[in-house]
Amino acid sequence: MRIPTPAAALALGGSLALAGLIAPAAHATEPGQQCQSLGVANLYGEFIEGDDTHTPDAEGAVAVGGNADFTGGFSVGQELTPEQVAALPGGNALVVAGKITGHNTQVMKGNGVYGSKAAGAVVDAHQGKIAQGASPIDFKAEFAKLRAAAGTLAAVPQTAGATVEAKGAALYLTAADARLNSFTVSASTLQGATDVFVKVPAGSVTVVTVTGDAYDMAAARTTGFHLWDEGKKAYVLDDKLQSAAGGAVRAKLLWNFPTATKVVKNSAAAWAGTVLAPNAAFDLGSGGPVNGSVIAKSLTGKGGAETHHYPFTGCLNTEVPPTTVPTVPPVVPTGSPSASTTPSASGTPSTPGTPGASVTPSASGGPSTPAGGKPSPSASGSPSAAASPSSSAAAVPSASASPSAEASTGGGLAHTGSGPVVPLAIGGAVVIAAGGAIVVATRRRAAKKA
Repeated sequence: MRIPTPAAALALGGSLALAGLIAPAAHATEPGQQCQSLGVANLYGEFIEGDDTHTPDAEGAVAVGGNADFTGGFSVGQELTPEQVAALPGGNALVVAGKITGHNTQVMKGNGVYGSKAAGAVVDAHQGKIAQGASPIDFKAEFAKLRAAAGTLAAVPQTAGATVEAKGAALYLTAADARLNSFTVSASTLQGATDVFVKVPAGSVTVVTVTGDAYDMAAARTTGFHLWDEGKKAYVLDDKLQSAAGGAVRAKLLWNFPTATKVVKNSAAAWAGTVLAPNAAFDLGSGGPVNGSVIAKSLTGKGGAETHHYPFTGCLNTEVPPTTVPTVPPVVPTGSPSASTTPSASGTPSTPGTPGASVTPSASGGPSTPAGGKPSPSASGSPSAAASPSSSAAAVPSASASPSAEASTGGGLAHTGSGPVVPLAIGGAVVIAAGGAIVVATRRRAAKKA
């Protein structure tokens, strides 16, 4: 459908304003669909509704809706890029809505904001400012969306041809769709595996929904997540120093726990991909990282348990209903040779849906893969007997390369800047107003001409 320029400008302005408020991490997708990732949560390596008790560090940003206990030292945001810092609400790599405790909390990049500090608490920023103030994130609203999204993702049927197969103590998840792969696995089945093997094409979005009220990786002694590398024709044990297709597989791998109230990670394992467990108390254990983000109701971790900065880059979209645009009479400027030269927009503007209300994995595949990871051709069929892991299942996950928390003498002035959402909303409003003015002027000229 071709849309007259004035009407397109008006509709586009509304879309820009809503997109800025609803989906700050939206990606491009097919016409008629609004591609979303995980909203504000997608910007943070740890996005926790309640309390977060953790040492020694998180490579990405951290947002805590309750209290944060970082006793023993904690560093935040070492691996963030300038662009990622700029995208955070208020540029805050650390958000603690409640009380922060700990004598040595270091925000390596970006700003930090907290509701209150315990006696003796120290929070420093190396490349930003620290402030006491209100949280820039509405955790209650965001988690309502995330819970709805988790439930909707769970309702997506398993991809045609996908298989979940237990072979002894190993569990194989295999699918060949180049764009979307959806699996459903019971917690008891996943818990029965000492090693998990995932074979999907690099670049495809992969959602593994785990059913049940609890999952305990430590009880199963799961020690390895192995991802298929099409270039190597072998499975690669995921770790910070190595990953299939340069990290392209885990970047779009999402573990969905819609009903779990408790999730435990084995301290001897590196968990590949992002974990969405909005109702769960998540236990990182005392060692081994999550090579992705953790979105949970609460979080605990100690020793060498870390979250590594590999955010989910897959595309989760909402269906957008058709937009009805009023017909505007063509404008024929004085001296114009033809009345058929009215410019038009070639695309139907989309109205973003509410994230989480009707979220489904996108077939578009989302944004480009991380540096060094090129999508491989689609892999098909079940793993062959010759496709053995490239590394031992007992390999110990490597520690983060980011520095541990170090005391700093830097202070911080109060940060009063607004996040990137406000300029987007204002810009959208300006475009709406301008579009409305154009429509009115156009109609007046058409009426005079008549």
